[in-house]
Amino acid sequence: MDNVGIFLFNDVELLDFAGPYEVFSVTSDLNDQKLFRVFTISDDGAAIKSVNGLTVIPDFNFSNHPPIDLLIIPGGVGTRAEVAKKHVLDWSDKISAKAKITMSVCSGARIPAKLGLLDHLESTTHHTVLASLKELAPATIVNPDKRFVDNGKIMTAGGISAGIDLSLHIVRKMYGETVVNKTIRYMEYGDWRSL
Repeated sequence: MDNVGIFLFNDVELLDFAGPYEVFSVTSDLNDQKLFRVFTISDDGAAIKSVNGLTVIPDFNFSNHPPIDLLIIPGGVGTRAEVAKKHVLDWSDKISAKAKITMSVCSGARIPAKLGLLDHLESTTHHTVLASLKELAPATIVNPDKRFVDNGKIMTAGGISAGIDLSLHIVRKMYGETVVNKTIRYMEYGDWRSL
């Protein structure tokens, strides 16, 4: 079983984290063996408010969470503040170094960009954040036309709903078509009737 840790912070974009949370949780629930354990983390474990005001209570804080195999960094206007916090960058860097995959969604790409994790790699983000991403990581190759980019250990997704697509891609990559198609059908996502 892989641990999926989702970083939360004030002014996070709701679907950026809720979409991947749903994909990995549903995938695990639909299969006999638990494939993923999904949990949320904030720096201090205190409740956070999403961009549109939804209050969420994280499961863990930076010092008490389980090991993370798949780190998800969502976006939202709050990334502007998070990218300036040394303890957030230090934690993200430490976790990313140990994780099998670090995945950003939307403007969450600012954090791996600031850490140099996107240097000399192709990346994408929300269309309104492309210039900011290039400023933070001048050596990245920004591709605004891709829904998501898979660089192996480091992956980026474009705007808001693209986190669902990248999460499904990861499930497909790890467990194949049969498993991912079960998830897609259950979620009635995209062209699910054709599967």
